[in-house]
Amino acid sequence: MSRDDGGPDIYLPPNEMRAVLHKDRVKARIVRSDRKGRPEGRIVEIVERSSQPIIGRLLQESGVWLVAPEDKRYGQDVLIPKGATSVAKAGQVVVVELVEPPALFGQPVGRIKEVLGEVDDPGMEIEIAVRKYSVPHEFSEACVALARTLPDKVRPQDHANRIDLTDIPLVTIDGEDARDFDDAVYCEPAIKGRGKSAQKGWRLLVAIADVSHYVQTGSAIDIDAYDRATSVYFPRRVIPMLPEKLSNGLCSLNPEVERLCMVCDMFITPDGEVDAYQFYPALMWSHARFTYTEVAAILGNTRGPEAAKRKDRVDDLLNLHGVYQALSKSRQKRGAVDFETTETQIVCDENGRIEKIIPRTRNVAHRVIEEAMLAANVCSADFIAQGKHPGLFRVHEGPTPEKKEILRGYLKATGVGLTITDDPKPGEFQAIANATKDRPDAQQIHSMLLRSMQQAIYTPINSGHFGLAYEAYTHFTSPIRRYPDLLVHRVIKAILAKARYQLPVLPTPGEAHAKLSRRLEKGLAAKVAQPGIKPRKVTAGQQAWEAAGLHCSANERRADEASRDVEAWLKCKYMREHLGEEYSGVVTAATTFGIFVTLDAMYVEGLVHITELGGEYYRFDEARQELRGERTGIRYAIGTRVRVQVSRVDLDGRKIDFRLVTPGEEGIARGFTDKAARDAKPRPGAPPRVAEDFDARVPPSKAADRKRVAGKKAVRSERSADRPAAKSGKTPRKRR
Repeated sequence: MSRDDGGPDIYLPPNEMRAVLHKDRVKARIVRSDRKGRPEGRIVEIVERSSQPIIGRLLQESGVWLVAPEDKRYGQDVLIPKGATSVAKAGQVVVVELVEPPALFGQPVGRIKEVLGEVDDPGMEIEIAVRKYSVPHEFSEACVALARTLPDKVRPQDHANRIDLTDIPLVTIDGEDARDFDDAVYCEPAIKGRGKSAQKGWRLLVAIADVSHYVQTGSAIDIDAYDRATSVYFPRRVIPMLPEKLSNGLCSLNPEVERLCMVCDMFITPDGEVDAYQFYPALMWSHARFTYTEVAAILGNTRGPEAAKRKDRVDDLLNLHGVYQALSKSRQKRGAVDFETTETQIVCDENGRIEKIIPRTRNVAHRVIEEAMLAANVCSADFIAQGKHPGLFRVHEGPTPEKKEILRGYLKATGVGLTITDDPKPGEFQAIANATKDRPDAQQIHSMLLRSMQQAIYTPINSGHFGLAYEAYTHFTSPIRRYPDLLVHRVIKAILAKARYQLPVLPTPGEAHAKLSRRLEKGLAAKVAQPGIKPRKVTAGQQAWEAAGLHCSANERRADEASRDVEAWLKCKYMREHLGEEYSGVVTAATTFGIFVTLDAMYVEGLVHITELGGEYYRFDEARQELRGERTGIRYAIGTRVRVQVSRVDLDGRKIDFRLVTPGEEGIARGFTDKAARDAKPRPGAPPRVAEDFDARVPPSKAADRKRVAGKKAVRSERSADRPAAKSGKTPRKRR
């Protein structure tokens, strides 16, 4: 159970879960700590029943109809009366609306609200995900009707009060599969000032689609956009934040058509500092639509075939590369974190089946656009701060004290020779990354550096961006797919007009607003009780901005979770065709219950459970983030290479299990260090020695002493309790 006050989750035993379902709101009392050290609670009161529908498969058992929830966190099947099955057939995926909640001695009862189809239908995984995570996927009738009234192209009256940039050769640079184009760029050498004080540099223009011109505050389109807060990207399908007429048409900076835009016009010094900037609404004409691959090829060879096709734009691209090099110098000087990570792309056929999983290569063109967008975002944050206008900043805070201690212990245990201070700067993290990039365990070290940082959020309270080493940062460059960017555009326009932008009072404020109210009631009340600390006064306007930040942050997480869920489902379905096959891979995480391994050829992650590691008693070393055998000394840590066999795939649970074929060479080299360790190999077929078996042979007091002396977590072999769902990310999370 997750707590409102942000404290540690409370474990509710099975008997306490009989009368409640996932996402119900309850009051609970902590009664003790369970054997894993988790606070265990008892439900005192059911405050609110979740209204979210349940998705699952319709089954018939002994003449009784029931739905087995697709989300295993619900824990109970839902009974369906005979007259409430609608047109659904056994085995189909359905959406259930509860009519009777569960009770201590009775299952929940529901009726079928929607039939999604057969489980193997193409795109079924997306249909399930959007409902499972409550992702809005249908625009309201009012939104659709309003979108129909919008023009098909820029009208002459829309030119008023805009700078005409149609003669400036702005271009878009995006991926091959992009359908909406938020941003266009142009760069040229420039000189600021005159005479001896003249300074050479670059003039960089970042033009962003002017969505706010068409999406009026409080309109039907605005309400739907706020509800979604972000576009959601799945393999083969996108659920856009805006209707297609806007996202792929009127607001998309398509080539060779007039478009309305907001421009950040900057002067960049040779050292990569933004020396001056201005914002203004403009009219533009995209002179070309480039892809990242094409631009990288041109920059790599200005006399090649790609450059020959675009000879009129080659000099402009070289100028963009020049300003990128300057901005890159500034990034290094700031000490911004810049770790190289591998992202993957799922390639599907027409039926939605995975054909292959390939890495997304990040070339120089990606970096050119990234630095240009970062510069525009920083100028936006500075403009809002200087204008003393409320708005949403993109805040990324440094590591918490707990995470700092864990990271320090890890760096010390692995002999890195560097550590972080009590008030670390991002440059310290980058210095550690640079110093360890050639070590065999570099991937493990970089992973731990990333894990020590907090997630970025949207908030009106500016606390800077730790990872990028900016004092103020916001999102300005993607208003087609992110609602915070649309709000930033509106605020910038208000400042330019010497006016004040007011957030609309939306008819359905949502969970984020209720969460904010609870936080304010509890958090501010707690501050009042602290002597010497004045509580922060929160006006209705400030509360609206804080709620908007919470809402956008929560929906960003929701979109990420839904996307990962679909990717995990597709990967599981893909790996069912490869059961029994062997692959090489690398350990991407070590936990108390096993190791997660990512396959080299397929970029699929699965679990090698502790019971599959052989007849050995393993302990989890939290400082080193590794599993180590007590007798043999074999170690499994991030970066250890292994060979595994695909042993089991659970499609409903999004889980892939591997069996260890041979221990990694690195593990053997570090583990078998002497003859005594080699002679301590278990006999073939011997059961694994796990913590429960080991401590059962020792009196309780001695067992406790043994654990205390070891100072490390003992491994527990509980597949169902400790086994998290497989996912595309690299950091496993325990199921709660």
